[in-house]
Amino acid sequence: MKTVLIVEDDPINARVFSKILTKRGGLAVKHTEDVDEVLQIAQSGGADVILMDVSLSRSSYQGRPVDGIKITQMLKDDPNTANLPVILVTAHAMQGDRENFLQQSGADAYISKPVIDHQSFVDQIKKLLPDES
Repeated sequence: MKTVLIVEDDPINARVFSKILTKRGGLAVKHTEDVDEVLQIAQSGGADVILMDVSLSRSSYQGRPVDGIKITQMLKDDPNTANLPVILVTAHAMQGDRENFLQQSGADAYISKPVIDHQSFVDQIKKLLPDES
């Protein structure tokens, strides 16, 4: 079973995403906003795709606050995790944000919150999973 790592600081959003992905998508789900844990899960192959909140108000790495853009850059800069698909998720859906966030972070896709079309949400994630045919 494919695993989605949800990196999200809002427990309600994390629960909603988790429920959609397990019930509708048939996917396994892990959740954390701890940056060290995100990197450890990614490096150990514990996730097939990462759903990354852009804002992450409480996350820090080596004593410095970091957001989803920075964590994604760290993952994409590491040869061990560079090919792991990362999907940015954000409520900051102003015109131009999508392109800007994708370019800054190196992420593979972008989904804006709130997620209204649950099937489309699942489909977007499944499209980036490895070995999907």
